[in-house]
Amino acid sequence: MTHELAKTERLWKDLSDRLRSFLRRRVSDEQTAEDLLQETFVRIHRRLDGVRDTERIDSWVFQIARNLLADHYRAKSRETQKLADDIGDEVEEQGNLNELVAGWLPEMIRQLPETYRDALELYELEGLSQQEIADRLGISLSGAKSRVQRGRTKLKSLLMDCCSFESDRRGNVIDYSPNASQNDSDCGC
Repeated sequence: MTHELAKTERLWKDLSDRLRSFLRRRVSDEQTAEDLLQETFVRIHRRLDGVRDTERIDSWVFQIARNLLADHYRAKSRETQKLADDIGDEVEEQGNLNELVAGWLPEMIRQLPETYRDALELYELEGLSQQEIADRLGISLSGAKSRVQRGRTKLKSLLMDCCSFESDRRGNVIDYSPNASQNDSDCGC
């Protein structure tokens, strides 16, 4: 047996339990701690012949373990960043689904009865205030509000008859599928 291997084995016997405990307290699972322990001893074995101050070998060994922990968490941080990037991509796709569904609205609004269609086109598509709608249509403000609200309810009913939607907690569309009872020509989706 080589001299370095004998030293490594002696260190294993002397320090492995303390190192395992040290690592286990700093990572979330037993297997990761065990992997880090093994890598610590691989590095010890590779570099042991370069150690000059044998009185400080314990601190040197624990420094290797600390460096491996830092490397482990840096790698995890990169994984977390990649996951965050992937989630960001999904959010962009959700935005695209919201935009897709919004693109159906003009055609769906045209299917509403004229009373509600006019109020919704002015409000949702042209961006007029409800007071401006009341003035343009020659009705009271409460009448304009009522038409916009009832028009939205009818529009929602048309959309729900056309497609089934899945949304996140913020109301963003994350998935949709045409209802089996609808023909593609009957609705925008």
